Amino acid sequence: MFAVLPRLSQPCLFHELNRLRAREILKYSSSGPYSIKHCDNKSSPYCFLSTISTFNNINKTLLNSNGSGIVRASVRAQSELSINKKTYVCDDFTNVTPKILSHLNRNLYVQQRHPLCLVKQKIVNYMHDNYRSKYHTPRFAVVEQLDPVVTLKDNFDSLLVPADHVSRARSDSYYINRDYMLRAHTSAHQSNLIKMGLDHFLVVGDVYRRDEIDRSHYPVFHQMEGVNLIDNVMLDKVTSTGGGGTPGHGGIKMFESNGERNKEKQAVHTRDIVQFCEADLKHCLFGMAKALFGANIEYRWVDCYFPFTHPSWELEVMFNGEWMEVLGCGIMEQQILHEAGITDKVGWAFRPRPERLAMVLYGIPDIRTFWSQDSGFLHQFKNATPDSVVRFREVSKKPPCTNDLSFWLPGGGEEEDGGYNSNDFYDLVRDIGGHNVEQVNLIDDFVNKKTGRRSHSYRIVYRHMDKVLTNEEVNVIHEQIRTGAAEKLGVTLR
Repeated sequence: MFAVLPRLSQPCLFHELNRLRAREILKYSSSGPYSIKHCDNKSSPYCFLSTISTFNNINKTLLNSNGSGIVRASVRAQSELSINKKTYVCDDFTNVTPKILSHLNRNLYVQQRHPLCLVKQKIVNYMHDNYRSKYHTPRFAVVEQLDPVVTLKDNFDSLLVPADHVSRARSDSYYINRDYMLRAHTSAHQSNLIKMGLDHFLVVGDVYRRDEIDRSHYPVFHQMEGVNLIDNVMLDKVTSTGGGGTPGHGGIKMFESNGERNKEKQAVHTRDIVQFCEADLKHCLFGMAKALFGANIEYRWVDCYFPFTHPSWELEVMFNGEWMEVLGCGIMEQQILHEAGITDKVGWAFRPRPERLAMVLYGIPDIRTFWSQDSGFLHQFKNATPDSVVRFREVSKKPPCTNDLSFWLPGGGEEEDGGYNSNDFYDLVRDIGGHNVEQVNLIDDFVNKKTGRRSHSYRIVYRHMDKVLTNEEVNVIHEQIRTGAAEKLGVTLR
């Protein structure tokens, strides 16, 4: 008999909630890992609660007593989480939810005939065909199914992510505790693999980020990290022969003293090595784009910023009349290599998004589709190979139901001041609505000039991929979201 309760000031302390009225218990939220160990109602029908991750069922069960009964409950803060047979101590940073943890070990990218596996294999085939060792074996090792729980050092510090970078915020990442988190990118494994002696590798894995809700965003998605380190031996070979299709560059010096960092290079790199690495990297990725989308694909390079590469670029392709980012890349920060024990090599890295690529390749319009276990989805790829031309056909187009939700933010108006963040609301909607929710859009954001209070209005589009939702079903879910927002986020409904 369990239910999730909020974080308490002393996580390991037992709390006796005696003579607590049923409606009063609804003040608690499900933002932390806490459980009701016993719940009975002496003056009304007994209150037995089943295991849940939100307060939806609690609300329904307790309200059946009309709020008049007395609830006796012994509440204990659940101080540990068990993930992949490892135990982690919870603390004030813990914000993972059962809904998110349920995605662990699905390993879509290793499931034969799954579109994400097909895209992965298409990229692997390209890299293996075009980059061979002197023994004619594939140069790039493929590393996958690594533990998604990583240290903050691996996810941030080893990649030079600044201490104040937005990606470190609890509103943007999923934390197990202050020391461990669900990886936000496959780059979290980069430094350790380099320390192990790998110079050329591809890392494939699922990554976790708190994000908005729409047809192209999901809190769990996949990345495919590619890293290529270049030493003088390889540089001499490539520049003298143009190996791998790269135009020859002779007499290149890698490093310089007293150099200056600017938008074009790092301080320790010579302009020649930067120009070579950029040409080598873009040649590789342009070839990959042609292998994926065909020789006539329309593409462009966009300058961008990543903490772990400089200079950095994004590759965008034209899809349905719009530019869509399919990967980020750049020349690796030399400090990352130095801290991994590498002093005589430079490197470049790239990181494609298999979902984005599969959506373009197969015409899949909704990112939720990749997690579907509906036979109508997987059946379309049952005979597919990485080289097959498959156009996804939606099993059926279900009609959407749209509801709006407006509320005043807590505090004086500013999000940080009131402790409110939009990603908290998106997580709440995901936990309650699950795959019934297709999109959540902020449609109005204003501050009342008289009171100084800030208001948000969201439009929630309900549409399940496999069944038609009735208005009655949507209304129940929407009311649970309204109630949850008020109780768990401290907002005032309008």
